[in-house]
Amino acid sequence: MPQRVIAYVDGFNLYFGLKEKGWKRYYWLDIMLLAQNLLKPGQYLVSTKYFTARVSSPPDKQKRQSTFLEALETIKGLDIFYGHYQLNPRKCRQCGYEDYEPKEKMTDVNIAVELLRDSYENKYDVALLISADSDLVPPIKLVKELFPDKRIVAAFPPLRNSAELSRIAHAHLHIGRGNIARSLLQDEITKLDGTIIKRPDSWK
Repeated sequence: MPQRVIAYVDGFNLYFGLKEKGWKRYYWLDIMLLAQNLLKPGQYLVSTKYFTARVSSPPDKQKRQSTFLEALETIKGLDIFYGHYQLNPRKCRQCGYEDYEPKEKMTDVNIAVELLRDSYENKYDVALLISADSDLVPPIKLVKELFPDKRIVAAFPPLRNSAELSRIAHAHLHIGRGNIARSLLQDEITKLDGTIIKRPDSWK
């Protein structure tokens, strides 16, 4: 019998992995297609849940992210869950320079809530967790304890790894360039109302 899979995608964890790799041309990523390309034989994707937060600055980055999220909203079977993005003040101990450090909040909590909810409602057989955030270890432990028939697979974004997740998940893998390169959105996407969404020029 085919295994039902739900993908849970930590948006910022994936983004910063791509950024550190210098893979800007892969930012225009079809998140659902990426999850689909990670499935094993005998599995099918029930849904994909993407967790992120809207950035507040600078304006050009905010515009590119909004364009990307608008593109993702056209994908049937993909749901977006929003946390908060805030700027925390910080000061250099050596020189006294002050600026702000961006921090994304609530993604791990939102993933934990959805993972447990879907477990209780028996919506999946395998949870595909695209993240390397070790804060997700406690909810995975709980799922394993309460639902021993369900499997959790951790898929680590580029340049991301977690020994804790590797140990607690039933299986883990690293997402390679090949799967990412064949999971891109079309350069232009036409919405139902006729609006055309275009890939940002700097992402080409």
